[in-house]
Amino acid sequence: MNPRQVAEYMFDQDEFSQWMNIKLIEVKENYCLIEMPIKKEMINGLKTVHGGVTFAFADSALAFSSNNSGDAAVALNCIINFTKAGKEGDIFRAESILVNDTRKTAVYDIKITNQNEELIAKFVGTVYKIGKKVIEL
Repeated sequence: MNPRQVAEYMFDQDEFSQWMNIKLIEVKENYCLIEMPIKKEMINGLKTVHGGVTFAFADSALAFSSNNSGDAAVALNCIINFTKAGKEGDIFRAESILVNDTRKTAVYDIKITNQNEELIAKFVGTVYKIGKKVIEL
């Protein structure tokens, strides 16, 4: 399977990413660009996007980029910095880029922006390669 097919295979089983209405925009090996509309159910008590939603969106980008070679990887450590509050009706985009790759781990930079290309959050995720194929899980 090519990277797009692996990401689509994962997405078809990922009920949570489907609930978030994530769309796979671009997928290349160790890279992805995804998009998500912000809906009412994602808003917190301050009328902004819940931080957990933003984190989960970035985590999905990490999953689709770090597994699309077909080799399974799981999150080992993730750090997020929130830079701007999102609002209902926004369209979030997450771009995940590989920055370091070793035999057992890899590090990805993920930038989340809104429809105006304003930075919403910066996420760094480290994954552990579990030694199995995505389709074996």
